[in-house]
Amino acid sequence: MIKFAALALIALILGMMAWIRLAPSDPARWHEDPRLVTRPASPNFYLIRMVGGDEMPRVFQMTPEALAAQIDEVARADGAQLIAGSLQAGHMTYLSRTPLMGFPDYTSILIEPAGEGAMLLAFARSRFGHSDLGVNRARITRWIDALSD
Repeated sequence: MIKFAALALIALILGMMAWIRLAPSDPARWHEDPRLVTRPASPNFYLIRMVGGDEMPRVFQMTPEALAAQIDEVARADGAQLIAGSLQAGHMTYLSRTPLMGFPDYTSILIEPAGEGAMLLAFARSRFGHSDLGVNRARITRWIDALSD
């Protein structure tokens, strides 16, 4: 009986791991505008926007098109996959997965003109779990720090 319970538990854990890694991502659900999103109740997100964000957006001394191209290059180099939006529109959503378990995280980026430059707004969040242990903040900070100004 104990062996059966242990095998059932292992099968359940493996099934949950497979679901987390293989669950389909609906781009329409995750492609959000950081300016308009409602702050989630759980702490598994990080938001960069002018009002009500965790951080104010930074202005980069480059065109919006150049900033979109750079953030796309940085995100893809970090292993993220573009799942919605386009560089031309300056509104992109990326899927990133945690290395071990493959938990999906989504980062929506919006590039806006700002005077002679451009600013980057972002909404990074986890799909599963209550807390992300700061992973989304660390990811978007790493991406922004990698941009050349």
